[in-house]
Amino acid sequence: MSAKKVAVIMGSDSDLPTVKKALEELKSYGVSYECHIFSAHRTPSEAAEFSKTAKDNGFGVIICAAGMAAHLAGVIAAYTTLPVIGIPCSSKNFDGLDALLATVQMPSGIPVATVAVDGAKNAAILAVQMLALSDEGLADKLMAQKKAMTEQIAEKDKKLQEELKNF
Repeated sequence: MSAKKVAVIMGSDSDLPTVKKALEELKSYGVSYECHIFSAHRTPSEAAEFSKTAKDNGFGVIICAAGMAAHLAGVIAAYTTLPVIGIPCSSKNFDGLDALLATVQMPSGIPVATVAVDGAKNAAILAVQMLALSDEGLADKLMAQKKAMTEQIAEKDKKLQEELKNF
């Protein structure tokens, strides 16, 4: 297990289907995490308090998932020096474009790393990469995963070449 935990914060319980992909990925790397619901608009004081104390509570990275107005990652980032990764979640109105723009368009001095709409798996991998800067065990797991991906693609190419011989 990594010495530092990852906080995974959702703006609403409706974000859980997306967030589960991040939780699964963190678990696959053996990274401890806590998952909570805080709203930038309905529980701003609680979100700020969590953010202010996250570093002292053993967190190394915070992932925030939110749709629509998607101000959660920015609110969290405003109160911490920890890296914050935003996952813009799709919604019925704008397919997540509104959340993407709200998450990626942060003012100078309050950065939020932003992944693709519903890109929870990449958010988790990015969090693992950040933790791996000071954790060789995690760095080794990341390298092993990249090697496995390379081997998978090589195998697919081999099958393609065989199929094309009969084309």
